[in-house]
Amino acid sequence: MLYGKENREEADYLEPIFGSKDEKMDLPKYKLNKESIEPRIAYQLVKDEMLDEGNARLNLATFCQTYMEPEAVELMSQTLEKNVIDKSEYPRTAEIENRCVNMIADLWHAGNDEKFMGTSTIGSSEASMLGGMAMKFSWRKRAEKLGLDMHAQKPNLVISSGYQVCWEKFCVYWDIEMREVPMDQDHMSINLDKVMDYVDEYTIGIVGILGITYTGRYDDIQALNDLVEQYNQTTDYKVFIHVDAASGGFYAPFVEPNLIWDFQLNNVISINASGHKYGLVYPGVGWVIWRDQQYLPEELIFKVSYLGGEMPTMAINFSHSAAQLIGQYYNFIRYGFEGYQAIHQRTHDIAVYLAKAIEETGLFEIINDGSQLPLVCYKLKADFDKEWTLYDLSDRLLMKGWQVPAYPLPKNLDQTVIQRIVVRGDFGMNMAADYIQDMQQAIADLNQAHLVYHEKTEVKKYGFTH
Repeated sequence: MLYGKENREEADYLEPIFGSKDEKMDLPKYKLNKESIEPRIAYQLVKDEMLDEGNARLNLATFCQTYMEPEAVELMSQTLEKNVIDKSEYPRTAEIENRCVNMIADLWHAGNDEKFMGTSTIGSSEASMLGGMAMKFSWRKRAEKLGLDMHAQKPNLVISSGYQVCWEKFCVYWDIEMREVPMDQDHMSINLDKVMDYVDEYTIGIVGILGITYTGRYDDIQALNDLVEQYNQTTDYKVFIHVDAASGGFYAPFVEPNLIWDFQLNNVISINASGHKYGLVYPGVGWVIWRDQQYLPEELIFKVSYLGGEMPTMAINFSHSAAQLIGQYYNFIRYGFEGYQAIHQRTHDIAVYLAKAIEETGLFEIINDGSQLPLVCYKLKADFDKEWTLYDLSDRLLMKGWQVPAYPLPKNLDQTVIQRIVVRGDFGMNMAADYIQDMQQAIADLNQAHLVYHEKTEVKKYGFTH
């Protein structure tokens, strides 16, 4: 057949992305552009802006989840518009949150004879804030009844110096004295020999950490509970424990089910955890549970009238998407106990493999071999005689895409620089083998390199605190 000239109205749409006028100009950065542009071109421009950011799967610095199943991603993308706070408009979403709270309370051994309460949050930082606020308000009620001079000194919070920065924020925001129990070479978690020396009538509570960010070590919550029990028998000014289980709360119950750290202990009154760490959800969801409603002061629960309904809420944030919450429920339904256990046990095994392979180089002293949280932490041996440092090794690994932090330990240990690898659920044995191969090559290159190294006396932070 023969064809003649025709008017092609779709010609503008057929314009190649990289031949468009928008690709001839720099991306708008600090002021809105005047005109709209095609969605496909806007998509490509923004996507290209992030090309040099690095691959999240190769980020061994973060605890936060970097992979979810396609079905979960699709489900979450379809629920981005749902507002968690609007319980009357989205009652089924509210019920899903309630189910998640009940599942988590059961996982953490909440008692049948107590009325636990809990809520989702935007990460465990908000959950920690809520746990801290409840401790402060509860302490104030108890102290006022006992006639304590509330103005004589500031209330205080006792915590290991290995705390995550959210606790420092809490103490600043709510005018609390932070009493840090120093870590040392013999106490890489909370020092049980000294912790009760920091407690007095003005202590709102003690925070036990189930997975210290720096090293992955667990505070011995059971032993801490015993100390608190003995203390409470000697005073009317009772003190209780909040467990910051940001990393361990969704890990220990599956890998170490016999470890006693949760509501099985009488003096543990609240627990927070990150759903977006070993709960296996993309960043944006956390949880806090109180063992009984008596530990959550009523004045912190607000009845909010919103879109024709009234609801109780206990949160710092208000409107936010339900997508991560629904992603958490998907994981609970999808994996069940045995699924989580299988993922985390394999993660644990890979961490142990990495630790052994790194130790076999003969250059490093292992601080954490993955036996608790699946973290591998190590420092250069005392007799290390090469010119390069762990900062140089981090730089070299980054050439292969691996983001591996080097940083100093907390106070009293801040002249000790370590390197840390966080093994997550999406880090398989094939990736672990690739990493070891790249690490061995990086070490060989550094041994033969002719370059200016980082000063050995230089102690700096790369900013990996999450």
